[in-house]
Amino acid sequence: MEIIKGGETKEYGNSIHGSEELQHGEVTDNSDDLQRHLANRQIQLIAVGGSIGTALFVSIGGALNKAGPAGMFFAYFFYSCLIALVNNCMAEMATYMPVSGGFIRMAGHWVDDALGFATGWNFFFYEALLIPFEITALNTVLGYWRTDIPVAAVCAACIVLYAACNILAVKAYGEAEFWLSGGKVVLILILFAFTFITMVGGNPRHDAYGFRYWHKPGAFATYITTGDLGKFEGFLGALWAANFCVVGPEYISMVSGEAKRPRTYIKNAFKTVYLRFGLFYILGALCVGIVIPYNDPTLVGILQTGAGSGTAAASPYVIAMKNLGIGILPDITNALLVTSIFSAGNTYTYCASRSMYSLAIEGRAPKILRKCTRKGVPIYCFFVTMFFPLLSFLSVSHSSNLVLGWLIALITAGGLINYICMCVTYLSFYRACKVQGIDRGALPYTGYFQPYSAWIGLVGLVCILFCYGYAVFLPGRWSMADFFTSYTMVGVGPILFITWKLIKRTKWKRPHEIDLVWDAPLIDAYEASFVGPPVGFWTEMVQLVGFRRNVTVDKRDV
Repeated sequence: MEIIKGGETKEYGNSIHGSEELQHGEVTDNSDDLQRHLANRQIQLIAVGGSIGTALFVSIGGALNKAGPAGMFFAYFFYSCLIALVNNCMAEMATYMPVSGGFIRMAGHWVDDALGFATGWNFFFYEALLIPFEITALNTVLGYWRTDIPVAAVCAACIVLYAACNILAVKAYGEAEFWLSGGKVVLILILFAFTFITMVGGNPRHDAYGFRYWHKPGAFATYITTGDLGKFEGFLGALWAANFCVVGPEYISMVSGEAKRPRTYIKNAFKTVYLRFGLFYILGALCVGIVIPYNDPTLVGILQTGAGSGTAAASPYVIAMKNLGIGILPDITNALLVTSIFSAGNTYTYCASRSMYSLAIEGRAPKILRKCTRKGVPIYCFFVTMFFPLLSFLSVSHSSNLVLGWLIALITAGGLINYICMCVTYLSFYRACKVQGIDRGALPYTGYFQPYSAWIGLVGLVCILFCYGYAVFLPGRWSMADFFTSYTMVGVGPILFITWKLIKRTKWKRPHEIDLVWDAPLIDAYEASFVGPPVGFWTEMVQLVGFRRNVTVDKRDV
């Protein structure tokens, strides 16, 4: 087996990577205790559907009601383009430096230790609060079949299953997500096919409704006020819904520290994000605006009262199926929705524990949290994370819809802050490469249109963050509860940053001070330890069903 010895080096531009850690032919997965066991097919499916859950299938109905089909479509298109710019930044950084903790540790190493502290804790709370959100949403979806399902029992069952999936080796998590994410892809394809077939007349009513709802009741809805201002406010409402729905680069960044052949597999995963934005989010928003009107009585009833005669569990697609008199398919869709929502919560559990672990290994969380099992699972971080799903029991004494509203408001701004930190980190990384004479074209992946891509993404996201929650300041709409849920996360980030900066007296790093070598020698050695070429995604897929078994595979890829 070819191994990079202590004396060998690898060059990226003018930066020479040697390693004091790689002595006597020793090769390790990481500089920490996490292990690289996620295979190509698992990473690709996690990239495609690991974080897709409630927002794309259920919560998107609220965006339709606020903005109308055209307003929602433009909002999702605009926001997807912004996050594609962020993905362009993260792809370059994470492919070059696929470390545990991803963008969290990059912020600390390449910008300011205080930013790493603030980014890490913001992302931890963001992910941890998403877990009870998905559990609560699961209760809502199960209400489609019957309303007497014990809420507490569902919450407890989810917590136990999340624990089982995440307490084992990361390979077990990857395998679970591979199949669950595959189910999401199947569900999305079913819904797209349903939209096209029914809109051209393939439904029990033989009603070729096409784009009827774009004309009646209209392409744009008004929200808060009336007229053109109301339409713009509807667009803003849909934009914040898109912020909660459109995600991706942060999750690939987080798994990069446990991915096999990260320079190849992580790069390919980031490339699939652009396709996912176009097919799943933008096309998904278009389909939702086609199948039901924004003023559908069932949809309005669910959003306003949380009632809906037992259909509070239904997504806009399920409402459309029932409106058209289609049987069986709503049950299939709802069943796949259950697995999709469960999968999203599983991914959030994984990311929350890994984000806390990344904080611990950098000294930004208690040292005891660095403890890992022999399978590479940060066990104490996992236990801390599992306290947050207990918040889902709030839905036992409160309406699930009310709890969902609280959690969405708390979480939404946190996602924006994550992306803003990624753009800031990339700009610092870009300047460091330029000042230190490193040729970015020689890196494993080079982002397009940089640094303008990062600047456009940063400015756009900051503008959205400032507009978020503005409605609470309008005359007659002041509410302390709304103010708290809208701006809690916005205030927490700066407080964390300033507090850590004052305590540790950290400094904003200058371009020539930034360590661009970091773990690169270790990663280079790990990549070089593979004998054969990487196995393609489709080769792995057909091997699952018994074909192409004769393809030579490095045993470490299995």
